[in-house]
Amino acid sequence: MTTYHTISIDGLDIFYREAGSRDHPTILLLHGYPTSSHMFRNLIPALADKFHLVAPDYPGFGYSAMPSVDEFDYTFDRLAEVMAGFIDAIDLKHYSLYLMDYGAPIGYRLATQHPERVETLIVQNGNAYEEGLGDFWKPMRAYWQNRTPENADWVRQTMTGDATKRYYTTGAKNLENLSPDTWILDQALLDRPGNQEIQLALKYDYQSNLLLYPQWQAYLRQYQPPTLVVWGKNDRGFLVEGAYAYKRDLQNLEFHLFDTGHFALEEDGKAIANHIRQFLTSRL
Repeated sequence: MTTYHTISIDGLDIFYREAGSRDHPTILLLHGYPTSSHMFRNLIPALADKFHLVAPDYPGFGYSAMPSVDEFDYTFDRLAEVMAGFIDAIDLKHYSLYLMDYGAPIGYRLATQHPERVETLIVQNGNAYEEGLGDFWKPMRAYWQNRTPENADWVRQTMTGDATKRYYTTGAKNLENLSPDTWILDQALLDRPGNQEIQLALKYDYQSNLLLYPQWQAYLRQYQPPTLVVWGKNDRGFLVEGAYAYKRDLQNLEFHLFDTGHFALEEDGKAIANHIRQFLTSRL
């Protein structure tokens, strides 16, 4: 069964979900925006018989601590530092990384710092190539270039209830497959006082990830981690071209596209779990 824990990292309470025996291979599940480890609520029990699964919430997300922007430096470098401390604190020596959305820039920082720890990559709508960024990013690029209140207001529109729901519904095969619990929980956490400022800080810092794309691609070419790509091909934030781009740099790649959107686990979780099980069983 899944158990629920909180551990102190750098003075911050970090919440995480865990299941499976530590005698089995570990999968470190890194969530995306605007969600939390809640996105893995079904995947974790689906794989816990053969794998050890750990899913933390980043600072400012889910049930982890949410210091204000004046108290904590909300950058992807800093989130990766906290996750590195988390990995050490719970004594993970080797693991597969599940990289989704924000989990990709956090996970690639971890992988490039300690490539010897990474056994495989599982990439689900986790971008590392310019090709994956489409028109959705135009308001964000304007915000990067000019951090004005007007541009910030455009970015805030991605944090409304309707926008959060669209992260789940855009590109989905059948809206009846989707639980409204997902976007309602996400929005409740986004609506906490001070959280919009946290998200604005991270969205501004997202530009730092693009500068690191060449470094992450070089890591893929040099270390050739066995990689499973499972991608919702109708994602408008991280385009399917970003999935295909992995084929340039990886030789040991298993590749699957799904007829769904950004949160592919919501509609195709069973199929993705089966692919993960078969992939890891054959590689580890």
